[in-house]
Amino acid sequence: MANVVKTGEVPGKGKYHCTNCDQMIELSSGDTMPPCPRCSNTEFTR
Repeated sequence: MANVVKTGEVPGKGKYHCTNCDQMIELSSGDTMPPCPRCSNTEFTR
C-alpha cells in the first residue's frame, strides 16, 4: 500500500497524486503539501 501524505506535511521533493481526482502536484525539498488545487482533497500518494 502506498504511503499517504496529508496537507500540511513536508514529504520531500517529488511528484504526488491526489487520492480523489489524481491531480499531480510536484513539490521541491522543504515544500509543504497544499490541498488539491482541483478538488480540495487533503490526501496524496507518491
